[in-house]
Amino acid sequence: MSVTDKALTLDVSDKAGSVSALLQRPRGAKALYVLAHGAGAGMHHDFMVGIAELLHARKVATLRFQFPYTERGGKRPDPQKWLLATVEAAVAAGRKAMRGAAVFGGGKSMGGRMTSIVAAGDSPAAGALAGLVFLGFPLHAPGKDGTDRAAHLPDIETPMLFVQGTRDKLARIDLITQVVDDLPKGQIHVIDDGDHSFNVPKRAGRTKDEVWTDIVDAVAAFVAQT
Repeated sequence: MSVTDKALTLDVSDKAGSVSALLQRPRGAKALYVLAHGAGAGMHHDFMVGIAELLHARKVATLRFQFPYTERGGKRPDPQKWLLATVEAAVAAGRKAMRGAAVFGGGKSMGGRMTSIVAAGDSPAAGALAGLVFLGFPLHAPGKDGTDRAAHLPDIETPMLFVQGTRDKLARIDLITQVVDDLPKGQIHVIDDGDHSFNVPKRAGRTKDEVWTDIVDAVAAFVAQT
């Protein structure tokens, strides 16, 4: 941990228990990104750590956290109500830790989608969010193209940034582009040849670091203009 890192414990609910979180706050940060992980890996995954570190260098604070199932070492996601409650607890903790800062929510795949459901509701967390950033919004299951998972997005009043790869099997690029185009405050940043994990083939001529930098530059620009 660096001197700007602060370990936190989030109390989710009596049944779900508590989960670990990590606040990384660079000096002078005026915005916080509550960064939820995807279904297949927790907050310590290389992608989550790398994105947080790159945002730190751009003066954007992050709060990463575990969902209850990853805190327990499990692989099967919790019931949705527990996932939503965890997001709400994380947003509340981030807001308390960085009073006066603009709080953004979202994250990787499932974590971003759960945050969007919170943002579409009427909880205190929804009202605390200045914007949403999705790193690979999971629009549909692989091979089951559709947009039903986006039905709640028009209910969200805050600006939204979707970072999407053109080879993402969980979000056909033409479908997610149309979804975003129909949102008054939606923006999309496309990662050419990126899959759901933002991996690109060698023929793309870009390294992992270059792709991650592209993602973070887009996120930082969105945060700055929102």
